[in-house]
Amino acid sequence: MSVFDVAAYILRSRGEMTAMKLQKLVYYSQCWSLVWEERPLFEEQIQAWANGPVCPELYKKHRGLFRVGPDVFPGRPDELDDDARDTIDSVLRFYGEKDAQWLSDLTHAEDPWKEARKGLGPAERSDSPISHAAMAEYYGSL
Repeated sequence: MSVFDVAAYILRSRGEMTAMKLQKLVYYSQCWSLVWEERPLFEEQIQAWANGPVCPELYKKHRGLFRVGPDVFPGRPDELDDDARDTIDSVLRFYGEKDAQWLSDLTHAEDPWKEARKGLGPAERSDSPISHAAMAEYYGSL
């Protein structure tokens, strides 16, 4: 499975949305898969950017676009197994109606992003990864 499969599934389920919202929904899907399934949904790295968690590979595909739809990504959502779809569906039920800024603000208040950005200013660029261990530990404790 790839981040593009997850993004395509989210967009097929919810329709067009802002690129920032998609990034946050992909992030939370990864976090909760690590907790509930004890495995990553995808191997691509998530980094602690100024606006919250971002998957750079996904960003490269939507760079310059404010809104994205299912046609932007080369993903194969039908390749996701039942557990992956169940995890993403649960994430979408909880976070899916929230707007992009609310989701970004939430990630800024949570330890995985804050720890990965330790020592950096609020707008300072960073390619610091948010580790799977940090995600699993934090969200698993909620």
